[in-house]
Amino acid sequence: MHKIQYRRLTAREREEISRGLEAGRSYAEIARHIGRKTSTVSNEVGRSGGRDTYRALPAQQQARVRAGTRRGGKRKLYTTRKLRTYVHDHLRRKWSPEQISAILKKTYAGNMSMRISDEAIYQYLYVLPKGALKKTLIKGLRQERKYRRKQKGAKGNSEETRGKIANMLSIEERPAEVADRVIPGHWEGDLIVGLHRQSALGTLVERTTRYTMMVYLEAKDAVSVRKAFAKEIRTLPLELRKTLTYDQGKEMSEHKRFTIDTGMQVYFAHPGSPWERGTNENTNMLIRQYFPKGTDFRMMTRREIKSVQRSLNERPRKTLGYQTPREALLKLLR
Repeated sequence: MHKIQYRRLTAREREEISRGLEAGRSYAEIARHIGRKTSTVSNEVGRSGGRDTYRALPAQQQARVRAGTRRGGKRKLYTTRKLRTYVHDHLRRKWSPEQISAILKKTYAGNMSMRISDEAIYQYLYVLPKGALKKTLIKGLRQERKYRRKQKGAKGNSEETRGKIANMLSIEERPAEVADRVIPGHWEGDLIVGLHRQSALGTLVERTTRYTMMVYLEAKDAVSVRKAFAKEIRTLPLELRKTLTYDQGKEMSEHKRFTIDTGMQVYFAHPGSPWERGTNENTNMLIRQYFPKGTDFRMMTRREIKSVQRSLNERPRKTLGYQTPREALLKLLR
């Protein structure tokens, strides 16, 4: 009988364990999420002080000490300057280690000196000494993935405390083609609210290509939001203006006029159901890497916001086969 070999937890799995604990998930839920046994997660957390003190970085460092794998000076990123420069540059641009590894394989297909796994990048980051460089580079790991919250009660039965938007169309009436992501031109939208809820940033994401448009807002009332969103949408060709899925925020109460201005029909998600606009929710988490909570968007210029938009649209996405959203959109427009 063959002995089953134990596979050590990776740095990325420890990141997921840390996020799961922070979200209040059980060991069993976290284990299912990362494809491990519950006992593996329980033992890992127990070795590092328990639920309240577990952190991925010190846990990974402790694991390396236990395994006796102190090989910092021999690591590829220490010995190959060109590779190290490439990795540093793209981490500063907030690419994840997985994105960097995948694009290196495509860009340097015949050059093994410019190939490295995402796990090796994680390991390299964790053994860097504390300081400004480590703090800057490790921001590329902060994707802040959230677990979907359990629904309270049956769908559609949650109590809504805000006033209803007049003449709105429910997401249930949205064309079936939107869910398939085959036909482009279907968008999801939202606001990211700034410091003390006094300012906001508009976000629009195309479901097929994940192309993102970030909307500079002078104010967050319904008229200002409608005008600013419509101005952005009108820069698109007609074939990319089909539908917009939005939550039931009052800033979209002028949706009928928005449809007249743009030709796009607006559909509204159920209250308290962010997963119905999952593409937009995930994109907003990426945007928070650039504009963390507490940002005062009144202090940001349109040029600064558009610079971040370009950066997001030039980041390769696993779901697009490591194309960038910009590349995916340009293919559609040819």
